Amino acid sequence: MYNNRKIKTIKIYLHDIGLLSAMSNLSSKTLLEGNEIFTEFKGALTEQFVLQQLVEQSDSQLYYYSTPNSRMEIDFLMQVEDHIIPLEVKAEENLRAKSLVTFYQKYSCPICVRTSMSDYRKQDWILNIPLYEISLLEDLVKETFR
Repeated sequence: MYNNRKIKTIKIYLHDIGLLSAMSNLSSKTLLEGNEIFTEFKGALTEQFVLQQLVEQSDSQLYYYSTPNSRMEIDFLMQVEDHIIPLEVKAEENLRAKSLVTFYQKYSCPICVRTSMSDYRKQDWILNIPLYEISLLEDLVKETFR
């Protein structure tokens, strides 16, 4: 099968979040309580968790998007019905979504999704899904189309 996508940036994930945690050699205390070093890894661990949930729950292909200057990145792009849905993953309650705003303005998608530790929230163009509900992503997005 011919594929004309130009791949300049890729992200690599492990198949299992437990393997990622074990390979990190972080102590369980650091994983549970955190520290300054853990801050960067927490984002990668959260993306890994979300990826595993999406792969398990969806047949949709998942893509990563970034601009050449890396000023904007979208953690995952996926297709739901006839729409491309950008998904931004946040490890905390951080609700800043500069990349999502830029992506929305540039491509006029019907809905953008952010997953974080924050509660469920539907605003005009953005849907916040708590991390613990990420397995419901497709159903929640489809509800916004109705």
